[in-house]
Amino acid sequence: MVDAEVKLSVRGLRISYGDHVALDGVDLDVRANEILGIIGPAGSGKTSFLRALNRMDELDTAMTVEGDILFDGRNVRDVRNVYALRRRIGVVFPLPVGLPMTIYDNVAFAPRIRGIRKRAQLDEIVERCLRRAALWEEVKDRLKALGSLLSGGQQQRLTIARALSQDPDLLLLDEFSIAVDPVTTMRIEDVLRGLKDELTIILVTNLVQQARRLADRTAFFLNGELVEVGVTEALFTGPVVDQRTRDYVEGRFG
Repeated sequence: MVDAEVKLSVRGLRISYGDHVALDGVDLDVRANEILGIIGPAGSGKTSFLRALNRMDELDTAMTVEGDILFDGRNVRDVRNVYALRRRIGVVFPLPVGLPMTIYDNVAFAPRIRGIRKRAQLDEIVERCLRRAALWEEVKDRLKALGSLLSGGQQQRLTIARALSQDPDLLLLDEFSIAVDPVTTMRIEDVLRGLKDELTIILVTNLVQQARRLADRTAFFLNGELVEVGVTEALFTGPVVDQRTRDYVEGRFG
């Protein structure tokens, strides 16, 4: 992993909302086919960081982003088609937000937007994405049912399947465990481990042990600052650059 190519490079990132600075001076590289965990207490800038990566800040007039975000060597601000950018950088939000349509149409929606109309091709995409999200066996006989009728954990996996239907190179997950039970959380974690062979994942989590289980490397954010980033197990058990990291992962605050 040390020699893996850099998929995303962030330099001098500063994010503010009016007079409030959410993040400042963040320099961070994300490597291809790794899971990068981001941990830190509420208000540390984790979600703001994710929102800046695929220009979701443009949906919030109060949010200002400065600095460079290079995705495959190209500044995301220079990409003229922001929708094409967001297809390559998919997002899974904390609470599952299904489209008001069937399970099948939830997954087929993005491919149809891209112009795919053949039923056989759509069928293949839907099955493939639902399998990758570990949901196919549970829903294959009720694809015409509303996605909103699924359990919370199933809806979260449906959201992942919908994100995968865009064939992203980078997948951002923002505290996906909030709305699901521990058993479903472990199933989704297994899904993410399998996906790492195909794409790069950035995982924001409020569960420190989840980062330890999943992430190849982990970054610790605190009060709008990137305090430290390193190989996950070393961050938890080895020497640290900043004592605040040790205090946080050992539960002394947060």
